[in-house]
Amino acid sequence: MIFINLIWYNTVRGDIVAKIEFTPKGVCSSKIIVSCDENDVIKDVKFIGGCPGNTMGVSILCKGKTIDEVINKLEGIDCRNRKTSCPDQLAQALKELKKEKVK
Repeated sequence: MIFINLIWYNTVRGDIVAKIEFTPKGVCSSKIIVSCDENDVIKDVKFIGGCPGNTMGVSILCKGKTIDEVINKLEGIDCRNRKTSCPDQLAQALKELKKEKVK
């Protein structure tokens, strides 16, 4: 089971509109927190746990990119034959965020 906590903000254009707290599965990270604006541009990514240098690098590279850009680049990345990875789980979190925003 994947836990998702989606938070919506009333905001002015360009600020954070949605924030998701996602519990990844099959990886070292215990939580992924992502926020985006109304144009689906990622404002912030934070991993709790995982390899600090790698997750920090992924977080920095994702800021300013659209949800779809990041999903397309990260989905399917494997770590140690687990059939997933922290970047792949970020892609899954973004897919959930995108799905919830449509509702």
